[in-house]
Amino acid sequence: MDFLIADTFTDSLVRLTGDEQKAVKMTAFDLQMNPAAPGLSFHKLDRARDKRFWSLRVSRDVRIIVHRTEGSLLLCYVGHHDKAYDWAERRKLEVHPKTGAAQLVEIRETVVEIPIPISVPSARPLPSAPDRRGAVSVFNGPQPDVRVVESPDAEAEVIAAWLRQRTGEGIAPEEIGVFVRSEDQLGRAKRAVSRAGLEVTVPAAGADAEPGEVALMPMHQAKGLEFKAVVVAACDDDVLPLQSRIESVTDDSDLEDVYNTERQLLYVACTRARDHLLVTAVQPGSEFLADLDSTDR
Repeated sequence: MDFLIADTFTDSLVRLTGDEQKAVKMTAFDLQMNPAAPGLSFHKLDRARDKRFWSLRVSRDVRIIVHRTEGSLLLCYVGHHDKAYDWAERRKLEVHPKTGAAQLVEIRETVVEIPIPISVPSARPLPSAPDRRGAVSVFNGPQPDVRVVESPDAEAEVIAAWLRQRTGEGIAPEEIGVFVRSEDQLGRAKRAVSRAGLEVTVPAAGADAEPGEVALMPMHQAKGLEFKAVVVAACDDDVLPLQSRIESVTDDSDLEDVYNTERQLLYVACTRARDHLLVTAVQPGSEFLADLDSTDR
C-alpha cells in the first residue's frame, strides 16, 4: 500500500504545539507501519464531500484527515477536532483523467436564505421571554434520546441505566462525557454516574479525563471535545436558560442575548457526541429541548 503525505498536511502540522506534533508523528508512523493496527481509531466522515475522507484520532482533541483507497493512504490535514472536520467537509481530491495528477480542491458554496412566513400566536407563556414556537432545529449528529422525568432520583436511574448499556456495548468510561449547565449541577450528575458503578472525574478546562473514569464538566468546557457517548443532564426549565441570568437582564435585547448564548451552550454540549446522546431533565424540562428532533416527555 502506498503511504503519501500532502503539502497541506505538513503545512497544518507546524501550526500545532510541540507536544501535539510529536503525538501526530508517532500516530503517522504507526499508520505507516501497520494501517490495520488495532490501536488506530478511524472515523468515517459522513458529511464530507469526498467519501474517502476519514479522521484518525491522535488525542482527544487532535485529528488527522486521511484519504483512504484500497491501494493508498494520503495524509491530508491535521488539526483540532472541529477545525479538522470543517477542513474535510469543504474539500475533495480530484484526479486528472489523463495525467493522473491529484489535487486537493476547496469547494465553495453560496447560501441564499429564503424567508418562510410562519404564523406565531401573540400570547406568550412569559411576557418578557422570547417566543420559541416556530423555531427550527439546528442540531445534527446522533439521534438524541431525550428523557424528562418526575424527580432527580428518576433522572439518576435513567442516566445510570443508559451508562450501563453503553459500557456493556464496549464503550470505555473515558470515552463518555457528561455535561451540565453549571457547577451547581455537578453533584446531581455525579450521583447518577456513581449509581452506574462508574468512577467519575471533573477535569480542569483543557485537561483529559483519567483512563477508566467518566469525564464530568460544565457546558462551557465542552467546545473542542469529542466522546463516543454523551449525557447532557439537568436540562430543567429553571436551569437552561439559567434563571439567575434571566433575572439579571434589564431590557429585551439583553434577554435575547441570554437566550441565544444559553441555547448555544446546549448545542455545543450535544454536538460533542459521536455515536450516542442522552439528554435528561426533571419536569418541567427546558424549552430548548423542543429544538431536538425527538422527545419522550
